[in-house]
Amino acid sequence: MSAVITIVGLGSGDTDQLTVGIFNKLQTAQRLYVRTKDHPALSAVTAEFVTFDDVYESQDSFPEVYAEIAERLLQAASRAGDEIVYAVPGHPMVAERTVQILREKGKAKGIDVQVLGGESFLDAAFTRLGFDPIEGFQLLDASGLNARLLQPGLHTVIGQVYDTFTASDVKLSLMELYPDDYEVTVAHALGVQGQEQIRQVPLHELDHVQDYGNLSLIYVPRTEDEAVRNRTFDRLHEIVEILRSPGGCPWDREQTHQSLRQNFIEETYEVLETIDEDDPDHMQEELGDVLLQIMLHAQIEEETGTFNVYDVIEGLNRKLLFRHPHVFGDRQANDAQAALQNWDAMKAEEKRLKGQNPDEASVLDGIPRDLPALLTAYKLQKKAAKVGFDWEDVEGALGKLDEELAELKEAIRDGQTAEEQLLELGDLLFCTVNVARFMQADPEQALALVNLKFKRRFGYIEQSLRSRGLTLKDADLKEMDRLWDEAKAQNK
Repeated sequence: MSAVITIVGLGSGDTDQLTVGIFNKLQTAQRLYVRTKDHPALSAVTAEFVTFDDVYESQDSFPEVYAEIAERLLQAASRAGDEIVYAVPGHPMVAERTVQILREKGKAKGIDVQVLGGESFLDAAFTRLGFDPIEGFQLLDASGLNARLLQPGLHTVIGQVYDTFTASDVKLSLMELYPDDYEVTVAHALGVQGQEQIRQVPLHELDHVQDYGNLSLIYVPRTEDEAVRNRTFDRLHEIVEILRSPGGCPWDREQTHQSLRQNFIEETYEVLETIDEDDPDHMQEELGDVLLQIMLHAQIEEETGTFNVYDVIEGLNRKLLFRHPHVFGDRQANDAQAALQNWDAMKAEEKRLKGQNPDEASVLDGIPRDLPALLTAYKLQKKAAKVGFDWEDVEGALGKLDEELAELKEAIRDGQTAEEQLLELGDLLFCTVNVARFMQADPEQALALVNLKFKRRFGYIEQSLRSRGLTLKDADLKEMDRLWDEAKAQNK
């Protein structure tokens, strides 16, 4: 007889939930293994059995526990050469990772893995917690739970809540989406007479509950509560779709890509302002406004059938995965410079895959036409520098800066045409950007910081004059210069 592992389910309660066939299989097994002895159905089993409770103590994580149990069973089956029986809580095919490992590895080892039924803990959950899974339902594993898996529109059962520490992790994941006082249900030993406990508790008290164990679960009822739904991306997509619908907002319905263009630019600059002011609360709001612009543009295309926001997300995800081979592939990058080189190499590979020849493109391609001129200059110089068109060091850039300043002065003093003077001014600014690049400074940021400083100091002048009952019209340049120096001395 070849090696066979027969897996049976112990159900979620006592022996009353076992089929006659499974009970007989347990009673007559010559080699019986159970994942844990802490199950009420085993009290009536007279056959001797081996448990794996010791593995939970010896391993640091549940994946390691499941892997070791499966390996021990495969070895036992190989040694026996005939049937061994492995009993697990509930139904073998519901939330039982050891069974999946056995099915995956058994075939490769020539071991026949057979699965018999058993009542799942879900059967008791549907009955005792009183919800119909047809309304929408998800089963999640507490050990791998994170907020990305949560869908508030579905009834959610979280299994494998073995102890208080696991319950605490579940609580933290749920609190990323649900309010702290949201009511959830903790259930122990559902359907087991004399042991069943069902408690409703506010979310923040989830890890204060006692008696978590092998038969524990957490139930989060489905909700249409706006406080919860408004924290989901799907709700944002739904709202924008409604705004653009025939019964939605007249203003939103009228918008086009072109009409929204300036809004996008302005909202982006408002985010930059919050960055400069180091104002996280305001930044949160302004990032939302930028996200709205993205959603509106995507919704316009969704209405024509070209693409939707999920296509946008998919494209971005593919790009991030492809351009980070040092994270998601087999390349290496020990510093930021190496990471950028990988990014550029994969970007060129993308063009080849699209049938484009990156060698035929200009080095200066790829800079958005509508970037601010200062930032465009910075990017042009960086691209040129990558192929060696650059000063050897900052001294060369500083010398060129002096030269261009002299030429601008000459153009002004000699009364050259307005266009000639403008070009000389542009040359000076371009050289200033070059110096900034050697300083590893963002010229746009540098100018933004100086603009803020100017506003603060000029504001000090206005406030100082107002405190004396004066206005700017009452002060001459000498007085304003004095107040400016005063603000400077106070490091304003």
